[in-house]
Amino acid sequence: MEILKGVFKKSIFIILPAMLLAGYCIEPRKVPLGIFMGALLGIVNLRQLSRNVEGFLGSQGATAKMLITGMLRLLFLGAAIFALIYYNVVNVFGLLFGFTVVFILIMVEGFMVGKAQE
Repeated sequence: MEILKGVFKKSIFIILPAMLLAGYCIEPRKVPLGIFMGALLGIVNLRQLSRNVEGFLGSQGATAKMLITGMLRLLFLGAAIFALIYYNVVNVFGLLFGFTVVFILIMVEGFMVGKAQE
């Protein structure tokens, strides 16, 4: 959960200015919404992954449960992304930018937590 809190706090300071800048310079609606939705889906995915790992830790048959929940999470994430792009609600590049920011922050926070535990 420590990584999740750090990613959430740091993503706010990157995503909000990026949304404002993209809304002002590029397109007023679709790009900022894409950045927001990409970041939101990335954070929700990380939160669910964190909860699943903590919930299945030490239980019997955890591998099968984690596999099923991971596939369901992937299915829902794919369906949400497909719907957003198919109905032309968001800009694809904004969505990609939001996901990328969250992914990079997950790696940075994981590195920092691992370094602190040494």
